[in-house]
Amino acid sequence: MKSNRGIGLYVHVPFCVRKCRYCSFYSEPVGSVDTGGMVSAMKAELGRYELGEKVDTVYVGGGSPSCLPPAELFGLLDEITNRCTDLKEFSVEVNPGQVDGEFLCGLRERRVSRLSIGGQSFVDEELVFLGREHTADDILRTFEFGRKAGFSNISIDLIFAIPGSTVDFFRYSLESVIALGCEHVSAYSFSIEPATAIGRACEHGEVVKVDEETDRAMYEMAIDELEGVGIVQYEISNFASEGFECRHNLKYWSNDPYVGIGPGAASYFRGERYNNIADIGKYCELIENGKSAKVDGHRCQGVEAACETAVLNLRKRTGICLTEFAERTGYDAMELFGETVERYVREGLMEVSDEDGGRICLSRKALAIADGILCDFSSV
Repeated sequence: MKSNRGIGLYVHVPFCVRKCRYCSFYSEPVGSVDTGGMVSAMKAELGRYELGEKVDTVYVGGGSPSCLPPAELFGLLDEITNRCTDLKEFSVEVNPGQVDGEFLCGLRERRVSRLSIGGQSFVDEELVFLGREHTADDILRTFEFGRKAGFSNISIDLIFAIPGSTVDFFRYSLESVIALGCEHVSAYSFSIEPATAIGRACEHGEVVKVDEETDRAMYEMAIDELEGVGIVQYEISNFASEGFECRHNLKYWSNDPYVGIGPGAASYFRGERYNNIADIGKYCELIENGKSAKVDGHRCQGVEAACETAVLNLRKRTGICLTEFAERTGYDAMELFGETVERYVREGLMEVSDEDGGRICLSRKALAIADGILCDFSSV
C-alpha cells in the first residue's frame, strides 16, 4: 500500500457521565477514574509517535471528551497542537448539556476548527429511551454556543430507526437539524448491540426493532431532505455542504494511515492494524512503564489490503477511482472484482464510469443494502 497523504490522529477519551443504553464503545463513568492520570498517559503515548507535521487531521472523540474537567481536556488539546503543527482540520466531539460558551471559546483558542455535536434525536422521548443525558433544547443551545464561539464548521449526529420511533419523529429531527443550518450531518441506522442495556432488553422481548421498510424509508428521507438543502451525501452515513466533508473520516474510507491514542483506540499505521487495550487501568500501567498498549496487531498486505481498500472506498459516493486504486495497491480493480461488479451493474446496484480515470460506485438503489454488497468485495 502506497500513500503520500497526511496521517490522521484519533484521540479516544474513554469517559462518559453515564453509559448510554445503546452504546458499545469502550468508556467508563468519569467519576470513577483518575482522569488526570489517564490524560497524562495519553500525552505520553502521543509523544512516542513523534508525528509532528505529518499529522494533518485530528479527531478527539469518545466516550465524551466534553465530560472531562476543562483544564484536563484543554491540556490534552494543547499537547496535540504543540506536537501537530500543520493541521488542516481539528475536530472535537461534545455532548449537549455538558458545555457552555466559555468552554467552546476555549476549544477555539486551541485551534479546534470543527465541532461535532452528539445530538442523536430532537425528540425528547427518544433521547430518554437512548439514555442520553440531554434534551432537544440542549442541542439547540449547544449549537448557538458554538456559533457564538466562532465555529463555522459544525456537525450534528442523528440516529434513525430507534425502537418505538416513527417516520414523523425522524422527519422532525431532520427538519430541526436543517433549520439550524449546520454544515455536516451524520445519520446512522440504530444498531442493537448485544452487550448493551437495550441489547439485553431486546433479548427479553422488551424492545422491538423497527421494521426494515420503515428503516429504509427513514434513510431515503434523510438523503432527499438533506440533499434538498445542499447537504449532500458523500458517504453512506454522512452528508455535508460543499467543502465541509470531514477530512479525518475520509482518511478511514480512503484507507489512509491514522494513529489512535488512548484505551480502546484503533490505528492503521505503517501497514498494520491494531487496537490499544480497552482497559484504563492496564493502559495507564503499560504506558507508565514504557510499554506498548497495543493488542490485536495484524499486517494487511497484497490482495487482502486491496480488498480492504475496495470495501472502504465503496462507502464513499465517489466509490473506487480505478487509477488511484492501481497506484496505491498495485492491482487492477476490474480484474480483481470484474465479475462481481458486472453482476451488480446488471442488477442496477453499481455504476461504472470513465470519470476521473474510471470509477466504480454504488448506485442510489444500493445504499440501503450496502453492507451486504460490500461483503462481496472483502475477498477474491
